[in-house]
Amino acid sequence: MKGKFVLIPFPYTNLTATKLRPALVLFEGERDVVVVFISSRVPQKPALTDVVIEESHSEFALTGLKMSSVIRLDKIATILKDLVVGEIGELGGELKREVNLRLRKVYRL
Repeated sequence: MKGKFVLIPFPYTNLTATKLRPALVLFEGERDVVVVFISSRVPQKPALTDVVIEESHSEFALTGLKMSSVIRLDKIATILKDLVVGEIGELGGELKREVNLRLRKVYRL
């Protein structure tokens, strides 16, 4: 499931509710997956933590997303695999390299 785009009930940051959203799986454990939030609200000036996927990108069709979107690497959640509603797509090689590069820059400890 790692590298797949999935639909999950993603929690709001205040944990008061969830909303069914696409997410990217960063890690798959025995019972849980670590995912990052995906939004269709693409900022005019993306942050270092944002990976923008435009509809014109050569790998966009692989993602299963419906419109240009942004992967928000600062919005992470660990959820039970059972909460994954379904897979919609996957990262292509170019996007995978971009996500990995950003992750290394952002979370370097």
